[in-house]
Amino acid sequence: MERTANPADVPAGGKSSEGKAGTPPAAEAQCPFSKMAADFDAFAGPYQADPAEALRWSRDQLPVFYSPNLGYWVVSRYDDIKAVFRDNILFSPRNALEKITPATPEAMEVLKGYGYAMNRTMVNEDEPVHMERRRALMGHFLPDNLEARQEMVRRLTREKIDAFIDSGRVDLVEAMLYEVPLNVALHFLGVPEDDIAILKNFSVAHSVNTWGKPTDEQQVAIAHDVGQFWNYAGKIIEKMRKEPDGTGWMHETIRKNAEMPDIVPDSYVHSMMMAIIVAAHETTSLASAGMFKTLLTHRQAWQDICEDPSLIPNAVEECLRYSGSIVAWRRQATAATRIGGVDIPEGAKLLIVQASGNQDERHFEDGDKFDIYRDNAVDHLTFGYGSHQCMGKNIARMEMRIFLEEMTRRLPHLQLAEQEFTYLSNTSFRGPDHVWVEWDPEKNPERADPSLANGNHRFPVGAPARRDIARKIRIKTVRREADGILGLTIEDAKGRSLPRWSAGAHIEVCVDGFDRKYSLCGRADSRDYDIAVLLEEGGRGGSRRIHEVAAEGLELRLRGPSNLFRLDEQARSYVLIAGGIGITPILAMADHLKALGRDYTIHYCGRSRRSMAFLDRLQADHGERLSVHAGDENRHAELAGIVASLPEGGQIYACGPERMISELEDLTARLPHGTLHFEHFSAQETALDPSKENAFQVELKDSGLTLEVAANVTLLDALLASGIDISCDCREGLCGSCEVEVLEGEIDHRDVVLTRTERAENRRMMSCCSRSVKGGKLKLAL
Repeated sequence: MERTANPADVPAGGKSSEGKAGTPPAAEAQCPFSKMAADFDAFAGPYQADPAEALRWSRDQLPVFYSPNLGYWVVSRYDDIKAVFRDNILFSPRNALEKITPATPEAMEVLKGYGYAMNRTMVNEDEPVHMERRRALMGHFLPDNLEARQEMVRRLTREKIDAFIDSGRVDLVEAMLYEVPLNVALHFLGVPEDDIAILKNFSVAHSVNTWGKPTDEQQVAIAHDVGQFWNYAGKIIEKMRKEPDGTGWMHETIRKNAEMPDIVPDSYVHSMMMAIIVAAHETTSLASAGMFKTLLTHRQAWQDICEDPSLIPNAVEECLRYSGSIVAWRRQATAATRIGGVDIPEGAKLLIVQASGNQDERHFEDGDKFDIYRDNAVDHLTFGYGSHQCMGKNIARMEMRIFLEEMTRRLPHLQLAEQEFTYLSNTSFRGPDHVWVEWDPEKNPERADPSLANGNHRFPVGAPARRDIARKIRIKTVRREADGILGLTIEDAKGRSLPRWSAGAHIEVCVDGFDRKYSLCGRADSRDYDIAVLLEEGGRGGSRRIHEVAAEGLELRLRGPSNLFRLDEQARSYVLIAGGIGITPILAMADHLKALGRDYTIHYCGRSRRSMAFLDRLQADHGERLSVHAGDENRHAELAGIVASLPEGGQIYACGPERMISELEDLTARLPHGTLHFEHFSAQETALDPSKENAFQVELKDSGLTLEVAANVTLLDALLASGIDISCDCREGLCGSCEVEVLEGEIDHRDVVLTRTERAENRRMMSCCSRSVKGGKLKLAL
């Protein structure tokens, strides 16, 4: 394999890994050819043991670097990986299935002898061919068409569990997690359920051949297996051609081959047959093995699922995030560009490490910790993103949920046996080769209650609903922070430490049918959470209910933490502005900036000192940097003067009422983009009134779909119904998590997230509340 990107491709102003004499360490750390980069080995050591941890240094210091050992540029941060996935023109998938270790001449001769002619598939095709084929062949993968397969998956799973449930010890991979995904894949494809052992050898050989680093001698043996796999796939295709009424996906592919041979040619059918057998089961098998290892290692999570099966869908997503089977994928730059501030030359080959992005704390609070209550776990990149996102993602979810539901119900006392976990050495796929477990058969619950063997907790196909994700908490202390403001300290209901959080983060408290968001304002190193709840007379009742029932020991439910108001720690200085209860995130930001030793000032505005929470703590911890603007003392904040005195390179962070935010937008309109960051603490009314709304049409560029959004349906709900995974949180236009990129069309913006400038640009919209102007067609980058 010719390596396009190499150290000679250093962009102008760059330098080699040795740096220059006298270069400060901080500057050296920014070089894309640092010593850490030079030492990076994707086939051994830390990366093979734990890829996310192995690239922690990269996420923190050098998120894009060149690896001379690999010949690839490595991308490690969430936002950068997502940006690469999003643009499949600039970042072509053409090298996704390219052998990462060049084939030897001897291995090539072996493959030639088998007539091996692997062509491109949907995984590594460029546009426009890719989307034409994807649209033609995606019908079987839609959620509605997968629902009927749940009982087949459950039947296969129960048969395997029945065979080992009284044994007391088993390797889950050998006993269930390899064969069931393979049988499901074969059933889905319409392939006879024969020769499972042969297929296992073939698929392992294919994985090592493409993503591994076999020796020259191993390459020859692997080439024989790959060649035999190729011939086997060809024989299956010929048999299936004689079954014109077959119901499998490959039967449909063969019919499309006859109907539209220019889009689905003969060579594509053979290549896809071979690729899909691996893709449809190997990754699910590895992910399932990783899931059981992870959950049984984190015993509290396993016990919580046993007690509450409704947690299973999100637990699967968190396992896919924390220990997913797709570690990394590949792309190739078709033009010179920049990623994460680093110049990338044309032709550069990229290793985008999803496992690293999935633990990036810039997107996932406390990202290196496993938490089945994480309410944005579905944001993980394990399935990829954009037009090349895995079409079989919902099959994998379905299988993993059923595995977990059946095992937690029938063997809640399951434990990991003592063992050393081993993994197939390669850049891109990960999952333990074996997962040995043990249990006492005498304690099997179904011995006392045989009906447990046939329980059925059915989950809808698709991504989990955020409303089903909530941890149990209780109020530890209640106190009066100011007039009309209660301070609450919240602890985990089972006495565990709550997840870490970053300045600006919020949680959602659920009580008696009310779900309300509150910024965290305590010490970030505490195992508990502190919030402040303002009694809003004109609100919708949530704050009033908390004021009525709050008492020590009261159990509630909580979602989060999430952070959509994050500090940019690279600014030269900071001005923090709070209006009323908006002090809560600002207080946490001040604490963090003080700990970092940064330059900051605080302006706190309120009607009166009696109504302003945390004044004593602010005075004690931030006194010299604090200005209090109390209306009853005739001390009003002169926002114009505050903005005018902002040092060059400074940033403003504000939280408060609409009028304050609006005035700050006016005052900062001519300042550099990114100067003002704000968060509202109340939303506008965004509920749909179908009698006043227009239906509109949406074209999804990356997915090749066109949707009709009815007058009584939000764009967000229309996207979710079509199988598009999209984050959502508040559904009020308040948080920004459901933002989508707009390519064409005029937007009726109804959120309180975007600035005036951003609205005028018409390039982004919040799908939960904003709509098309007068029913005009929109084109989105989804």
